[in-house]
Amino acid sequence: MNTEQARFNMIEQQIRPWDVLDQSVLSLLAVVKREDFVPAAYRALAFVDTEVPLPGGQSMLAPKVEARLLQELAVHKHERVLEVGTGSGYMAALLAHKAQQVITLEIRPELVELAKANLRRDGSMNVSVRLADGSRGLPDEGPFDAILLSGSVAEVPPGLLAQLKVGGRLAAVVGQLPIMRATLFSRSSEHDFASVELFDTVAPRLSGFDEPPRFKF
Repeated sequence: MNTEQARFNMIEQQIRPWDVLDQSVLSLLAVVKREDFVPAAYRALAFVDTEVPLPGGQSMLAPKVEARLLQELAVHKHERVLEVGTGSGYMAALLAHKAQQVITLEIRPELVELAKANLRRDGSMNVSVRLADGSRGLPDEGPFDAILLSGSVAEVPPGLLAQLKVGGRLAAVVGQLPIMRATLFSRSSEHDFASVELFDTVAPRLSGFDEPPRFKF
């Protein structure tokens, strides 16, 4: 496989047509080597328009979903970012290039070790990977300029939204199968939040988040 050609095709044929037009994001996708964050057994899927399996039954989001979420979160160099759901560390590496500091939370020990090794090899020095239940966030270390949930939830816990600074943003895939929507939440004042639905997609569930009760007939 011609790796650079495959990377170019991923960006031009999958990601750009999905309304990812921010040149800083597109350039970053060309620099951060996605294949280095994919388990060796699935290396051939690194640039394919699909989720990639990870240990513990988890998976990396499809490249175009990662790219679109990164674009919509619009992180700046002076900002502190919290990610929930580290996975292989790829999204944390992307965020690290855009932010001052990234703290990423992962509930599975085997993924914490995988992500730490991948990020060390990538040279991402401003990322801290922590073993934690991300549904609670990090209330003692907030507030954050931006929060990214790298997976889907039935709804975003109010406790996570409360960890945003005024002017901060939170991006997440919200809903139930078969309909989920990537949504961007923003905090406009101490008590006021707004949200905008970005696009329809489907993403694997993040662990540790409450599910709404199922109706029984």
